[in-house]
Amino acid sequence: MYAKVKKVLKFIFGLFFRLPNTIKSIWLKMAMRLMQAMILLLLFLLSVNFNLFGLFGPSPKLNDLKDPEISIASELFASDSTHIGRYYLENRSPVGFSDLSPTLINTLLAAEDIRFYQHNGIDIKATAAAIWSTARGDKRGGSTITQQLIKNLYKTRHKNQKGWLGYIPGVNILIDKLKEWINAIKLELYYSKDEILTMYLNTVDFGSHAFGIKAASKTFFDKSPADLNPAEAAVLIGLLKAPSYYSPVQNPGNALLRRNSILMQMQRYSFLSEAAADSLVKTKLALRFRRNHDDDDATYFKEAVARSLQDWSKESGYNIYTDGLKIYTTLDPKLQEYAEQAVNQHMKRLQQRFYEHWQGQNPWINSKGKEIEGFIENLAKENPQYERLTKKFSNNPDSVDYYLNQPRKMSVFSWQGSTDTLMSTMDSIRYYRHLLNTGFVSMDPATGFIKAWVGGINFRFFKYDHVNQARRQPGSVFKAFVYTAAFEHGLGPCDRRIDQPVRVRYTEKGETKTWSPHNADWNFTWDNVTMKNAFARSINSIAVQLTNEMGWDKVVECAQRMGVSSPLRNVPSICLGSSDVTLLEIVNAYCVLVNNGLLNEPVFVTRIVNRDGKEVYRYAPKPKQVVDAETAFLMSIMLRSGLTEAGGTTQGLWEYDLFRYDTEFGGKTGTSSNFSDGWFMGVTPKLVSGVWVGGEHRNVRFRTSALGEGLKTALPVYGLFMEKVLRDPDLKHYRGKFAKPSISINKPYNCASFQRESGDSTNNISGVEPGDTL
Repeated sequence: MYAKVKKVLKFIFGLFFRLPNTIKSIWLKMAMRLMQAMILLLLFLLSVNFNLFGLFGPSPKLNDLKDPEISIASELFASDSTHIGRYYLENRSPVGFSDLSPTLINTLLAAEDIRFYQHNGIDIKATAAAIWSTARGDKRGGSTITQQLIKNLYKTRHKNQKGWLGYIPGVNILIDKLKEWINAIKLELYYSKDEILTMYLNTVDFGSHAFGIKAASKTFFDKSPADLNPAEAAVLIGLLKAPSYYSPVQNPGNALLRRNSILMQMQRYSFLSEAAADSLVKTKLALRFRRNHDDDDATYFKEAVARSLQDWSKESGYNIYTDGLKIYTTLDPKLQEYAEQAVNQHMKRLQQRFYEHWQGQNPWINSKGKEIEGFIENLAKENPQYERLTKKFSNNPDSVDYYLNQPRKMSVFSWQGSTDTLMSTMDSIRYYRHLLNTGFVSMDPATGFIKAWVGGINFRFFKYDHVNQARRQPGSVFKAFVYTAAFEHGLGPCDRRIDQPVRVRYTEKGETKTWSPHNADWNFTWDNVTMKNAFARSINSIAVQLTNEMGWDKVVECAQRMGVSSPLRNVPSICLGSSDVTLLEIVNAYCVLVNNGLLNEPVFVTRIVNRDGKEVYRYAPKPKQVVDAETAFLMSIMLRSGLTEAGGTTQGLWEYDLFRYDTEFGGKTGTSSNFSDGWFMGVTPKLVSGVWVGGEHRNVRFRTSALGEGLKTALPVYGLFMEKVLRDPDLKHYRGKFAKPSISINKPYNCASFQRESGDSTNNISGVEPGDTL
């Protein structure tokens, strides 16, 4: 074996280094030596290109060059195709060559590669000048635009692209340059000069989270690339050398010097006249800087859409942050605008009322109304700053405490706008725990389309979404499931029960318990009232009686069937909303009652188109009958009863300008037992909307029903929203009255509210006397 290897090596050596003795001419010998050198060079270049034995690191393959992968932002559109946001890892939207002005192209050539249209990927003159200047200690670049594009597209100098020889100082630089030269020549073979310029300007990083010339033009000057003037183009091209150092936002002085240098280069190469260049260098930087989030509307909705597409992304293989998709949503931009206005208008007033209610006291209290000791200190332990400090000062809690209470510059939310202030970590925690938050969502009950979505009071400061991330106790809005289940078990709006004390014995986890709920006002009237009136007045005692008749498992099953997926405790108090749910679940379930018993899943996206214009997703409706049509109709009557029955809890809507637009309303209020959560569900034939209001922590709350019930905290958001919607003549399609039933209704629903017939036991629960244990 050794002899064979030796023989092969001897043959190769003889082929390249030993000339035949028969060759006598010196010129022929020189030609042979030159040919040998060229063959060796070619073999070396092929070795580099194909990464022989892993020595040189991988190079782009032919398919990579023909179809380079570029991370492109996906665009989000409302139902009327207006742009509302973007998803990206790199904020980039490609443009075509026709979208680039000659001014921009000339600026790039003057600054980066004046002989671009003359070379084939390698500028020999620039390379030689770079080598000579480097040898003299004056390092300068000689890379062409094509070579820079190779670096941008394929990250040729990343450590993942290195081979064994790439870790040897000096050798690594030679290999990197060789790979760039080789691939630059290949790129020039596949693409025209104009295409290379376009790809380059679409891929470069301009800083400030702007990738590509379109995003940069929008970010720094709020205009398209075609509209850039020479001074603006020079600012942007100047960023390519060092995006942070020459940033007109962070370092305007450096940016100005770099811009002027490029303008003089443009004069040198006759792209500008001497007079024009002299005039431009005297001008100031005329920025119209826009942070990326400034362009996004409905930011809570945008993030909710992203969460809703996670499963689709896994199944389809598309990445909404890199694949340049066009995502068309169900959002109505007008309704979204009015929802945000209503939230801001009411929550600003409510927050002031909350401050006045506590009058300088801390609002975090326990069930006995006493301030919770150590509340802020315990919250601080959940703060990332606390974790960092405890690692740094593991044996010194005093140091941790010192730095947590050390004031520093920060920007905080306020209803007067973002405020820059000096505040410690502990102070900021205290400050934010005094604030109330909210969630609002509006849906088309017939389709499940999301029409408006407000996840909180300010997305910049409160990322947590109170529509479908937060779970809170719904209080009496959960009674809709109680009465739906009761009607499914034979009762109807005109059946009666007595408003009386109730005691329920039950077993939970092997333990016998007794539950004696009270009404919201702590009083029992002993009135014999209809189901319709009991629902309208939100009488707890009757909801409890109905639940006990059916079994609370029937209420749980009904809620789950109507779309509530949060875990529900199978206990008697479920009828009063003791289990945590999301606002979106409740609103979607209420849609069933207005949609003839049909359940649709909440719909965010109607269709998705990829970067090639091919539709890759289209929503297909799959309604499911979960409640029979008669029960759904009767429950729509119940929802409307809050406005027509004496003492109805939704009569606060009469305070708003809602009832001159030929539109019918229904609704239901809800309040958790300690006023931590205020809810309101509002329904019309065309829109079902829900509001939640409360503190981020349940211990932060109003102390009285007069201030903390859903009628006062949540209903006003809905009232203000619907005022704006109904007043808008362009939104007349959201007006309307409830349709008459298309099926036969066998149960009566027009009946007197209540009667005082204490001696009439036929209206009581069979076999149960007032005050008996159920």
